[in-house]
Amino acid sequence: MDKRKLSTSGDSLYVTLSLAKTAESEEIKRTYRKLALKYHPDKNTGNPEAEEKFKEINKAYRILTDPRKRNIYDNYGSLGLYIAEQFGEENVNTYFFVTSKWCKALIIGSCLITGCCCCFCCCCCCNFCFGKFKPKEPEDQQANYTNLHVSIQIY
Repeated sequence: MDKRKLSTSGDSLYVTLSLAKTAESEEIKRTYRKLALKYHPDKNTGNPEAEEKFKEINKAYRILTDPRKRNIYDNYGSLGLYIAEQFGEENVNTYFFVTSKWCKALIIGSCLITGCCCCFCCCCCCNFCFGKFKPKEPEDQQANYTNLHVSIQIY
């Protein structure tokens, strides 16, 4: 994990590339190439700051050119990207929904009203803990013998 605190607003990658949040993919690519040439370690030998800047530029480019990661970053910042690494990109919205204040209040209220019976049911029904405990798909019970070409000799 990064030494810096994870942000919830997606601005710093755009600042790294000196771009607006509304930048198109061609503009991102053009700016990336210009900055990558400027800070490339081969052109700045012995300059560790240029090497770090080059790594930051590459990271920003990788995230901003991937439509799913860019959407997560724009909506949830670097915290959203961290959650995507931990639980998967498809579970980021679920994570932020479950960790919202009103959802926590709803869960606590339902625990108090139902005596915790509803909590277990909600945990199992709501995406099986972000997919970690999701049951595996049942394998096909019937064997497929269509590609089996064996000659049998009877003695």
